[in-house]
Amino acid sequence: MKSSTAAVEVSSLSPRETTVSIFLIGLMFFIFGFISWVNSILIPYFKIACELTSFQAYLVAFAFYIAYFIMSVPASYLLKTQGFKKGMMFGFWAMALGAFIFVPAAMTRTYGIFLMGLFTIGIGLAILQTAANPYITILGPKERGAQRISIMGICNKAAGILSPLVFAAVILRPTDTDLFAQLGTMNPTEKSAALDELVRRVIQPYTVLGIFLFVLGYLVYRSPLPEINTEHESPEVASANAGKTSIFQFPHLILGAVAIFLHVGTQVIAIDTVIGYANSMGIDLLKAKTFPSYTLACTICGYIIGIITIPRFVSQVNALRFCTVLGTVFTLLIIFAKGTVQFLGHTADLSIWFVVLLGLANSLVWAGIWPLALDGLGRYTKLGASILIMGLCGNAIMPLFYGYFADLYDVRTAYWVLLPCYLYLVYYAAYGHKVKRWGTSPQPLSFQEKG
Repeated sequence: MKSSTAAVEVSSLSPRETTVSIFLIGLMFFIFGFISWVNSILIPYFKIACELTSFQAYLVAFAFYIAYFIMSVPASYLLKTQGFKKGMMFGFWAMALGAFIFVPAAMTRTYGIFLMGLFTIGIGLAILQTAANPYITILGPKERGAQRISIMGICNKAAGILSPLVFAAVILRPTDTDLFAQLGTMNPTEKSAALDELVRRVIQPYTVLGIFLFVLGYLVYRSPLPEINTEHESPEVASANAGKTSIFQFPHLILGAVAIFLHVGTQVIAIDTVIGYANSMGIDLLKAKTFPSYTLACTICGYIIGIITIPRFVSQVNALRFCTVLGTVFTLLIIFAKGTVQFLGHTADLSIWFVVLLGLANSLVWAGIWPLALDGLGRYTKLGASILIMGLCGNAIMPLFYGYFADLYDVRTAYWVLLPCYLYLVYYAAYGHKVKRWGTSPQPLSFQEKG
């Protein structure tokens, strides 16, 4: 492998080096997914254990993902000065610290300390995502960027399928259904003791997780992952960017960051609210815990379709267009489709399966936006990536809108918040990604219409 201290051009990597690099980044995306998607069960878990409203419970997602907004630009400068591997090590160590913060939070059953731990984990993930996403985007031909990101998505979402199931297996017990039903009849002392016991179950798994992340950070630093030059400019790109002095002179990037904000918001709503929506239909937590896995399984199916078809049969921009329209249609079906159905052992309203199918609609949106938004940035690539990662704060903000409307109206009506999000994504897929200069007509970028 190339030196770990000197940045190299992607074109100089051998096929073996490229394969090893993709494997290591894929492992990182698996870890991202395992830690991120456990929030889908942490939300109802903390709602019970810490006696929260829907709005308060969705602060789990807010605390976790607002770190992306705060840390993404500093992360780009950290990576610029320290390099990818040392920056990744610091990211894993920040996540380890966040996991350890869960211990005093559980000992005192203090929701605010749990949120601090989640925020710290989010800081570490912001550093890692700022490194990993541009890395995998440029690690090969641009027209196959969505294909590579889809492979990373499978790693991420496969972990997401496992994490709520593993968390439930470690934390929840078969008798908890009876416990949850009895909480309302307990006196304050009995209830407090029961909730203390419930919340302290997170101590052991998060202690183990913290140790694992700390060791993993060091191993990544010592790994053969090469430092690659993400700021290389071809003569054409250098000429086009010659007069540019600000990242805000790339409209397709800024519009792409808004698209990322809304896309991740729709994705986290589809996954983190589906358990609560199932609860509203009389499905208890121990059975409803599988619904996020169904949604993520649909996402993986979409990724597999993308890997097979992009760019051989369909361009990544057309895949993006199809998925954004599909998300719009499924949102309307969530709101308007009615009727009780039995499927996969669940008796539920038909609309919940359209929430699950949002996983399919969301599958190729992230993979489609990244290559389009980063195209032609040259020396601005790392900063541009950090701007896109800032968009992940949509995971923090959009669930709060959903929670607010769920408390104000009901959990089904609250899904209206998805519609304007998908309509903007349709706009970006059809038009916004082509805008190269503010106030001018859209122009096709260098590669997106190929394939």
